[in-house]
Amino acid sequence: MRPSALLDTAVPLLALGGEHALKPACVRVLELAAARAFDAVASVELVQEFAFHRLRRHGDPSGAAGEASELSKLLRLEPFDRAVLAESLRLAGIGAARGRDAVHAATALLHGLDAVITPDGDFDGIPGLVRISPADLPAWIDAGGGTGLGGVRRGD
Repeated sequence: MRPSALLDTAVPLLALGGEHALKPACVRVLELAAARAFDAVASVELVQEFAFHRLRRHGDPSGAAGEASELSKLLRLEPFDRAVLAESLRLAGIGAARGRDAVHAATALLHGLDAVITPDGDFDGIPGLVRISPADLPAWIDAGGGTGLGGVRRGD
């Protein structure tokens, strides 16, 4: 069985964006998702957030929609429904996560995921989730996924 993890929006944005120290690692995450080396899961909100940022950055509606559509093919998408909303509000209410991060975290938790792939330290400390840095994903996959990270770093 393949390991499963939630993908945060920062990963595809860094992969397709300009020069950044984490760009190669983020590109590799998308390659591993395309190769089905792990089950890349996301809220449908991730695709919307990705499209919004790409449109804002480049002003090309057709291009942003096309990129978002291609990204969605790599992911097992979960709905943003009332249960996710309630859990995201609970996380926000205890100060564990805010905004879209709360939606993404709630999606992971409600769908049995314990790992989120992101360079974003705002995911640190969310009860029930471990943050996997994009650079650490190959080692996490090799270790079989889950929260038993052994020598794998929690983040950058």
